[in-house]
Amino acid sequence: MTDLEKRSINTIRFLAVDAIQRAKSGHPGLPMGAAPMAYVLWNDFLRHNPKNPNWVNRDRFVLSAGHGSMMLYALLYLTGYEVVTMDQLKSFRQYGSLTPGHPEYGLTPGIEATTGPLGQGVSNAVGMAIAERFLAATYNMEDYNLMDHFTYVIASDGDLMEGVVAEAASLAGHLKLGKLIVLYDDNKISLAASTKASFTEDVAKRFDAYGWQVLRVEDGNEDLESIRNAIKEGKTEQNKPTLIMVRTTIGYGSPNKAGTSGIHGAPLGPEEIEATKKNLGWPIEPDFYVPDDVLAHYRKAIERGEKLDKEWKDIFNNYKAKYPDKAAEWDRVWAGELPENWEKSVPVFSPDEGPLPTRKASGAVINGVAPVITNLIGGSADLAPSTNTYMKGIEEQQANTPQGRNIRFGVREHAMGAIVNGMAYHGGLIPFGSTFLVFSDYMRGAVRVSALSKLHTIWVYTHDSVWLGEDGPTHQSVEHLAALRAIPGLTVIRPADANETSEAWKIALKCKGPVALALSRQGLPILDRSKYPGAENLKKGAYILKDAEGSKPDVILIATGSEVSLALDASEKLEEKGIKVRVVSMPSWELFEEQSESYKNEVLPPEVKARVTIEAGVSLGWHKYAGEKGVIISHDRFGASAPYKVLVEKFGFTVERVVDDALKAIEKSKK
Repeated sequence: MTDLEKRSINTIRFLAVDAIQRAKSGHPGLPMGAAPMAYVLWNDFLRHNPKNPNWVNRDRFVLSAGHGSMMLYALLYLTGYEVVTMDQLKSFRQYGSLTPGHPEYGLTPGIEATTGPLGQGVSNAVGMAIAERFLAATYNMEDYNLMDHFTYVIASDGDLMEGVVAEAASLAGHLKLGKLIVLYDDNKISLAASTKASFTEDVAKRFDAYGWQVLRVEDGNEDLESIRNAIKEGKTEQNKPTLIMVRTTIGYGSPNKAGTSGIHGAPLGPEEIEATKKNLGWPIEPDFYVPDDVLAHYRKAIERGEKLDKEWKDIFNNYKAKYPDKAAEWDRVWAGELPENWEKSVPVFSPDEGPLPTRKASGAVINGVAPVITNLIGGSADLAPSTNTYMKGIEEQQANTPQGRNIRFGVREHAMGAIVNGMAYHGGLIPFGSTFLVFSDYMRGAVRVSALSKLHTIWVYTHDSVWLGEDGPTHQSVEHLAALRAIPGLTVIRPADANETSEAWKIALKCKGPVALALSRQGLPILDRSKYPGAENLKKGAYILKDAEGSKPDVILIATGSEVSLALDASEKLEEKGIKVRVVSMPSWELFEEQSESYKNEVLPPEVKARVTIEAGVSLGWHKYAGEKGVIISHDRFGASAPYKVLVEKFGFTVERVVDDALKAIEKSKK
């Protein structure tokens, strides 16, 4: 390597070392070992524009090994991302900085994905590669390549140990995602020990079996030309994703800690920093040293990026003149806008169509909007016939049909979640994934990240309670609604009937963050909206479905999903006893909490203490709405295998119980 290359690489290393030492925490091992491959990728291959980080045809770079974040922040600073200043590097891991401990999407320009939970980034990249290929197949015309980029990843041993990567890599190989290139920092060290202690498989054979091209760089510390050649070879293989196994030394250059787990996740300390700088021929002072010629070398990325961006804009302007309708659609999907009058394609259901499972109503909505919202893309974890998420008449996303919008994720819930996130990170798409609600546990890590990153993702969960029946407690959700509601920023909606389901989908398609729909397996009555308020009230999270006439209610029945019709039936029995009843449909706690205090008090007057909440799930969280005088009808144990109507009786979700508990709540409220 040339002297300039050597100093450029060492600049990355020591910006990371100094920032981590100043923060007194961080992970110096990866930046020190992976700096050469990062330098080659960013200097020689990565197509990006530091002055326009959101240029849509940029290459995507995902640091899946998010603990090595200082390497990425150093690259962003060096290549000219304006907000990532030297002061930001010096504020690494400090409150309010743009340089948190792990990269966060939406916080720092140039960060393509929130990484940290190992395996998520590699799996996100699979989604990005699917998105790129779909958009290219949909919009590219003749010589007009609007979408034509690669997705690059730097991954660690820990990433490749995680099961989510096994799932995602298997699907990527099946789909032949040739524009996905993963550089594996093969340093044989994890946080606690050498990989000899736990990770001795033949990774190359595993990825070869997945259908990947596997390449090797034997000396990732010094042999830049081999790194270059491997990336070039990866780019020429269009029918397989590529794994480049780059053999490196963790903490390269540290005389006493290199090659050990001790340098993975702790600052080097002043003495070892001095020894390392001497060993690599770097000035001991000052800290955060960047040679002028090195900075000028890196900042050439600005000129290159602006040139690439301008060339693309010229292509788009010519494309727009020749294909104005396609160009208008392109602009719309990238702006995150929905087609004009799209809501007319959302079905409205009449009462005589019921009883209808809300999962089937959801399927009708998906198939209603799919021809209109042409960037709606997704599928299920091998459950399309059960979750009703297959878009009829629309091609499948397969290697030979990249324009397809039906994705067969296979039985891979966690990868499905992370891949859907990757499509959302990429932009231009509205992605969704589906499984049974009980299996949201398998993908919880990805759902949590979707909320943290404020991604426009839609999670379609069916078989939402113990009422799915005979499959028994392994498949019956009890705690999952509470678990999803516990995720900040995730909007959970459990609609009461088919029309609330239509309205829930309207929210999901318009929402700027993730939405989880919880849908029934069993048929539910379709409420006659000539007798009850319109289902559009769902957007308020909770609304008065039925009310006592003329005066305030004696008791309020609050229910979600399948239990709303139970509350209505119970209200009739209570009225026969002279009890004034209000029934509140509460499909979404999150949407309700967004409303004004006056509206919330209108629906749930503080002075009405007699309340009964009804939901076929655990009671956790319902105390807020039941109040200290209220009664919670819930299911705080696992289910059982039996026909659901038998379970309704056995588990006490009956009109008689609701009536009894309502009377108890009225008595309690008088004390």
